[in-house]
Amino acid sequence: LESSLLTQPWASVHFGESTFLAKVCFRDTGYILLISDLSSVWYESADAEAVGQRSKELNKRLTVHVSSFLSHLCNLMCPLLAGQPGATTTTFSCHHSPSGLRLHVKSELSGLPFYWDFHCCPAPLEMVFRHLVRPLIQMNLVLQCQVQELISLMLQKDAEIEDYRESGATLSRDRLRTKPFQEETFQQNFMAE
Repeated sequence: LESSLLTQPWASVHFGESTFLAKVCFRDTGYILLISDLSSVWYESADAEAVGQRSKELNKRLTVHVSSFLSHLCNLMCPLLAGQPGATTTTFSCHHSPSGLRLHVKSELSGLPFYWDFHCCPAPLEMVFRHLVRPLIQMNLVLQCQVQELISLMLQKDAEIEDYRESGATLSRDRLRTKPFQEETFQQNFMAE
């Protein structure tokens, strides 16, 4: 499950007044949730047996197969992470504690009340590094390369435009005229922002 979680994108979600980054992966055999408020990172990994046990504790009136619970949880969480409005009867709330984060879900399943608690504990450092730090560093390096390529392209375009001007070419519309690209000014403004 955790290797499948690596391919999932982070999404911004709001629970009450709190904003989090989260990603989740559901399978018929369980789920894994990773959630962060950018000062802490929590996770929960639950297999089918744990899901079955918790569903019996929280939903005594519901007797459905574990895969149905997992499917329903997926149908509640995935639209939320995709930024789409979920079912209007579904509410999410969270509670911080010294031992972790509890995410409470209240919904309906087959016309009956459905409750679920994600019991998230602090994520191990290796998991934080693998899912958050390493991808951020890699993305930063990619963006730096793209910025350098764009700077190089801008300087080449300026040289090409200057060659056209020196050859006697003129703009048919003066509003299209641009100032030469100043790399140093661009870098200073970029760092200031």
